[in-house]
Amino acid sequence: MTAIKHALQRDIFTPSDERLLSIVNVCKAGKKKKNCFLCATVTTERPVQVKVVKVKKSDKGDFYKRQLAWELRDLTEVDAKDANKENPEFDLHFEKVYRWVASSAAEKNSFISCIWKLNQRYLRKKLDFINVSPQLLEELPKAEESVPSGESQSVAGGDEDALDEYQELSAREEQDIEGMMEVCEYAISNAEAFAEKLSRELQVLDGANIQSIMASEKQVNTLMQLLDEALAEVDTIEGKLSSYEEMLQSVKEQMDQISQSNRLIQLSSTNNMRLLEDISFLVNYMDLSKGHIRALQEGDLSSPKGIEACINASEALLQCMNVALRPGHEKLLAVKQQQHLFCELRDGFSRRLTNHLNNVFVHQGHDQSSSLNQHCAELTLPKHSVLHRDLLRYSKLMEWLKNTQREKYEGLTGTYVDYMTRLYDREIKDFFEVAKMKMAGTSKEGKKFATLPRKESALKQETESLHGSSGKLTGSSSSLNKLAVQGSSSRRSQSSSLLDMGNMSASDLDVADRTKFDKIFEQVLSELEPLCLAEQDFISKFFKLQQHPSVGGTQGDGSEVDGSVQARVPPTGEHRHSMSEKDMVRWMMNSIFHCIEVELNSLIALGDKMDSFHSLYMLVKMSHHVWTAENVDPASFLSTTLGNVLVTVKRNFDKCISSQIRQMEEVKISKKSKVGILPFVSGFEEFAELAETIFRNAERRGDLDKAYAKLIRAVYMNVEKVASESLKTPRDVVLMENFHHIFSTLSRLKISCLETERREAKHKYSEHLQAYVITSLGQPLEKLNHFFEGVEARVAQGVREEEVSYQLAFNKQELRKVIKEYPGKEVKRGLDNLYRKVDKHLCEEENLLQVVWHSMQDEFIRQYKHFVGLIGRCYPGSGITMDFTIQDILEYFSSIAQSH
Repeated sequence: MTAIKHALQRDIFTPSDERLLSIVNVCKAGKKKKNCFLCATVTTERPVQVKVVKVKKSDKGDFYKRQLAWELRDLTEVDAKDANKENPEFDLHFEKVYRWVASSAAEKNSFISCIWKLNQRYLRKKLDFINVSPQLLEELPKAEESVPSGESQSVAGGDEDALDEYQELSAREEQDIEGMMEVCEYAISNAEAFAEKLSRELQVLDGANIQSIMASEKQVNTLMQLLDEALAEVDTIEGKLSSYEEMLQSVKEQMDQISQSNRLIQLSSTNNMRLLEDISFLVNYMDLSKGHIRALQEGDLSSPKGIEACINASEALLQCMNVALRPGHEKLLAVKQQQHLFCELRDGFSRRLTNHLNNVFVHQGHDQSSSLNQHCAELTLPKHSVLHRDLLRYSKLMEWLKNTQREKYEGLTGTYVDYMTRLYDREIKDFFEVAKMKMAGTSKEGKKFATLPRKESALKQETESLHGSSGKLTGSSSSLNKLAVQGSSSRRSQSSSLLDMGNMSASDLDVADRTKFDKIFEQVLSELEPLCLAEQDFISKFFKLQQHPSVGGTQGDGSEVDGSVQARVPPTGEHRHSMSEKDMVRWMMNSIFHCIEVELNSLIALGDKMDSFHSLYMLVKMSHHVWTAENVDPASFLSTTLGNVLVTVKRNFDKCISSQIRQMEEVKISKKSKVGILPFVSGFEEFAELAETIFRNAERRGDLDKAYAKLIRAVYMNVEKVASESLKTPRDVVLMENFHHIFSTLSRLKISCLETERREAKHKYSEHLQAYVITSLGQPLEKLNHFFEGVEARVAQGVREEEVSYQLAFNKQELRKVIKEYPGKEVKRGLDNLYRKVDKHLCEEENLLQVVWHSMQDEFIRQYKHFVGLIGRCYPGSGITMDFTIQDILEYFSSIAQSH
């Protein structure tokens, strides 16, 4: 095996700068005939790379060749199969598992030991050695003894031990060796002579060392004598130290007594300091000044100075009551007395504060109600900034009451809610009554009605019938008509429609009424918004309630969300104590302003009953205010309430659109008169113009686009239906005129969401214009048309064009007869009659007569050229021509148009 190893090192590994450390003769499990060698090698260059190389003999058998190589770092596991019995089988786990059978168990053990040593020396990742005897890894020399002596030393351990003991020469050692070899030039060529010279020089040096030692014997004897003298001096010093120690022993006992006395004094001083510290702590933190006590018992709660003194005293009292006592303080009689005094002061001051604030709430509520009359004449709500300013002076006292007397604090919140609910109910209801009166006066008759003082009570009674708990209309249609009209039979219907708008003049539409309604509705929302926001801000500051984002309410698109109904239920005392601050603010705001949503729904119902198109104005205004309120505070009462009302407005808007569609479907036309532009087509134009004005830059533009899509589909469908039912006016004329009107409207308004419908209207208009022109032009030249239709039919059946003249019914004589029946004068008379007929079919308001007449001229010329072409192809050389030319046709059409 040694010879094989040297051969492998020389032939395979030395050329690749590698050293062979261990070798094992193996074959694959199940294939024992094909032997090969596994070699463990390291590179001679740094960094060192460790490999397992598979080497096998060539097929000719005269040299070895390298077959496979694996990096040792890729090896994950070594399995020796059995740790207790001698077994030549083992597995190496690389990317896949390689199963080997060694020629002997000793070779396998030697190879595994070498792999273990290389792993320990060069790899950070430690391999897993399974079923390997611990003695094989720990007591390597013993394992090597089982291998033959020469082979073990050279294969398994010799090179590796030499590798472990190898140490590089230092720079100085290299210089010394190089200098020595330069002196002896024959050091390399004659190594034996160089070794002999070194040996002689070493002997000379050894002799010199021995002579030096013998020469220094006298100096050694002198040194020994000095050491003996030093030892004698040490013994003398030790005797003196012993005597000194006996003298100090008595001093030590006295110092111990002094130290014990000092410890007792220090302990007494520490106790006195701690006692003084506790007394100072109690005096500093549990002593309330006489001024604070007097302020709590007799302080003036109506003056600014008195309120400030009470605030300072209450804060000092709270600090004294909340002081963190040290262990054992609560057992002291003085501490118990102070705590009892603090409790009495707290209870007494909280009663005084509660009574005073109750009186302030009642007094302020009555003072505010006395100023309501001045706001009744104009559409404004009273401001409560003065009330809020006066009450905010007590905000710190309310915070103190909230932290010390929760029950009294909750009682005050209930009292405030009760009195302010009554005050706001009166103000808001009166405010909405004025708004309804102004809305009822938007028409001329309504204005007269609104100016009659004696009708005011009747108006109030009628408007009160409009709203209930749910905010929906409860009054009858007749009572609402009395409210808005009051005795006028000539006023237009209360619910506008596309049909009505199409049949009315601009004065009948009374745009000023709608504009005024829009301003009134905007004024109502503009007055409510600051009122609610100011009150919610005051409640949060005065009652020290933090606001957080709310889950309940409505979304900005008007979809309904739960949250407000439950907040209106009055909570009990225990329930109120468990409420969060966010829920507390919501409950107080819903209780105080519970009538706002009801009144708004009532006002919306009144506006919708007066004119269904008011829902457009209300949707835009309400959406804008909801969006504004959510930007300020999404959790505010105003945002939630306006969002709920927005749902009602959106429903009214949807009902308005559905009503317009329903009225389109129910439209009836007169059978005796021409149709013209249909009422709902004109009405859609009016609606679009109004809506574009209202929804310009509005947040709810998407709702209008959806309504447009529904309305335009209904308009198209019903135009088709009416055109099919028309008896007086041709179907193509009805479709042509109405789709031309729709196309003109959409082109003028430039509504982006209806661009597809605009192109569709243009296509339908052009299509039916062409159909009407072709149908109408068949009448002036009826026989000529029939003749050439027959000619085209024969050609289509396969008759050659030049052979058509041989057909009996279509020979030259028949063609001349037909042409003679249509001289120029006859053609002009026929076109003149056609012009009169077209004039009767078309309506004046759309002004399409000249457009249709020009299209007929183009179509007539096209037919003329077609007839002339057929004559030239089917009757070549006949000399047959029409009695009139294209120039004559242009003159006929022009003179007829000018004469009419």
